[in-house]
Amino acid sequence: MLTPILTVAAGLRNGGQLVALSGGLTAAVFFGLAAYATTTKRDFGFLGRFLFIGTLLLLVGFLVSMFLPIPTLTITLSAIAVLLFSLWLLHDLSRIVTGGETNYVMATLSLFLDIYNIFVNLLSLLMVFAGNRD
Repeated sequence: MLTPILTVAAGLRNGGQLVALSGGLTAAVFFGLAAYATTTKRDFGFLGRFLFIGTLLLLVGFLVSMFLPIPTLTITLSAIAVLLFSLWLLHDLSRIVTGGETNYVMATLSLFLDIYNIFVNLLSLLMVFAGNRD
C-alpha cells in the first residue's frame, strides 16, 4: 500500500531523506502521545464521536479533491489528516491504557492504521514543501 507514494518519493532528489524524516516524525508523534496517554491515565473516549465525524468529512474532502485537483485543498486535507489521526492515536492509546479495549488484535490494527495515515500524510506534506525535483 505504500508503493505509490514511496515511488514518487524515490523520484525526488532528497526522497530518501524525506521518507526517513517522515518516519522519524511519525515515531516522535507516537512516542509522545503514548507517553502522554500513559502518564495522565485520562480517558479520551469522549473524542470518539468527534473523530468519527471528522474522518467522514476528511474522506469526503479527499473524494472531492480527486475530482477537483486543487493543490491547496490537498495540502490542507493532508495537514488535517495528520492532526485527526494523531487524535485518533491518542484516543486508541487511551482506550488501551484504561482498559477500554480488550481485543488486542483490534487494538493493534487501530494503532497500525493511525500510524500509517500519519506517516503517509506527513510524507505527502514533506514532498510538497521540501521535495527537490530534478
